[in-house]
Amino acid sequence: MPPYTIVYFPSRGRCEVIRMLLADQGQSWKEEVVTLDAWGQDTLKASCLFGQLPKFQDGDLTLYQSNAILRHLGRSFGLYGKDQREAALVDMVNDGLEDLIRHRGQLFLRNYEEAKAQCLKELPGHLKPFETVLAQNKGGQSFIVGDQISFADYRLLDFLLNHELLFPGYLNDYPLLSAYVERLRARPKLKAFLDSPEHVNRPISSRLKI
Repeated sequence: MPPYTIVYFPSRGRCEVIRMLLADQGQSWKEEVVTLDAWGQDTLKASCLFGQLPKFQDGDLTLYQSNAILRHLGRSFGLYGKDQREAALVDMVNDGLEDLIRHRGQLFLRNYEEAKAQCLKELPGHLKPFETVLAQNKGGQSFIVGDQISFADYRLLDFLLNHELLFPGYLNDYPLLSAYVERLRARPKLKAFLDSPEHVNRPISSRLKI
């Protein structure tokens, strides 16, 4: 039996980055899919520590909160920078993405088309900090921090790929980020996951149907 179990909705949401990381690290995991109807019955919600999913099992360790899960896996697989300086930068990138993801979530709870238009308008300003950090590391020709992949790379890749679904071709305007995405996508195990039907057919959000 795989040592890891992901309990989540039938969507990418907060868990696709975790799946990317595990796949790229050659790990297997079990999925327990929770439908919105089942979640609405409140029994499972009441059993979750913060009343939220994802829930993540690593052997006898149960974790909630997606960022805590990412940091745990980052430490487990050496994906947290090579020293304290790099770890701080990894945290900075991840926290910056967290702010954007929360902002996007609030937007899309309103009118979908209006939210999409605003998202596109804001995109250059929102991507600029990540372009800056990337450019500062070997001229943008490596990972977001240091010379080895970190959990922040998976988080940024997930963010950029989700926007490719919303705005096909938008990365053409961001050559540094576009090349970065292609480098990560070329990693064999990650490529196999990203090309899999499980990933391709999984919506970004089960609630918003995108």
